Amino acid sequence: MREHSKSSPLGIHALTVAYHRKPVLWDIDLDIPAGSIVGIIGPNGAGKSTLLKACLGLVPAASGRVTVFGKPYETQRALVGYVPQRESVDWDFPVSVFDVVMMGTYGRLGWLRRAGSAERERAHAALESVGISEYAHRQIGQLSGGQQQRVFLARALAQEARLYLMDEPFASVDAATEQAIVGVLRKMRGEGRTALVVHHDLESASAYFDWVVLLNTRVIAAGPTHEVMTHAHLRETYGGRLTLLDEAGERLQGAQRG
Repeated sequence: MREHSKSSPLGIHALTVAYHRKPVLWDIDLDIPAGSIVGIIGPNGAGKSTLLKACLGLVPAASGRVTVFGKPYETQRALVGYVPQRESVDWDFPVSVFDVVMMGTYGRLGWLRRAGSAERERAHAALESVGISEYAHRQIGQLSGGQQQRVFLARALAQEARLYLMDEPFASVDAATEQAIVGVLRKMRGEGRTALVVHHDLESASAYFDWVVLLNTRVIAAGPTHEVMTHAHLRETYGGRLTLLDEAGERLQGAQRG
């Protein structure tokens, strides 16, 4: 097994995950670079969401381990923020937008401390940064899909993590929300934080990500976006399902050359 950098925000060491004895992820071995926006890209069923969940201990690994800044994830939870898929949440739960965002501050409080003015200020600042402060007292189910996604993002920001794992944050959102998310990601990068983002749109990958992981059960390629998003790598990642994606890959390479 190769050496992993202790300075890497996320080290994935020979990770294998299987459901009913069928591998979903096979021997994943990665060091995610610090201060980068990293895209995880691959076809449906490739294991993208499972990879995030395995890193967070939400699904069991058959083998391998995960480290955060060189230490076991279990001891570094406070450094990691998670933005799950919007579809995984019960939006009918009677809780306000502000209450959801405040949950992001709890990890640093411990069991005996109650949230105070400092935590409330962090929550308000997070809502302001994603442009939905006026909805602070709305029930989350009353928001549009894009607004709900911004709530998730604000909750993660309120946590003030150093590493963020985001599962399809751009899925089914309006153009304004998409640009707001991009702006937040770039602000994170400017502050030296790292974001690992599951994404499905090949055409926007070059504009959004510094580094890309092409995944289909195993890692097909990983590295700087301009090196990884090639026609050959995309064909290997998507296999026989790559039809219209051929043209997308050619456009990507043309844009990079231009």
